Amino acid sequence: MTAKGIGFESVNYMEEPLSASQLQHLLRSAGLKPRDALRKNEDAYRQHVAGKDLSDEQLLRVMAEHPELIQRPIVVRESKAVLARPVEKLAELGIK
Repeated sequence: MTAKGIGFESVNYMEEPLSASQLQHLLRSAGLKPRDALRKNEDAYRQHVAGKDLSDEQLLRVMAEHPELIQRPIVVRESKAVLARPVEKLAELGIK
């Protein structure tokens, strides 16, 4: 985005963790369910999620406690967000 001259603020949620409610709001803005934003190759996934029948609310709490489980980058523009994987998803925010 820098190369395209688009200003942005980067939030490192590993250093500044999101609460479960902040994460819920972010995922809703992106039209995602918690399971859609899970990183499944993390040790924390195997320890806290795999093989468990967790509700969305429970998943949000686990993801807030273990932010390494959250897919990234999630890009927010105004009131909409996208999981920018692949980067072409940024077009949904009007970023080309």
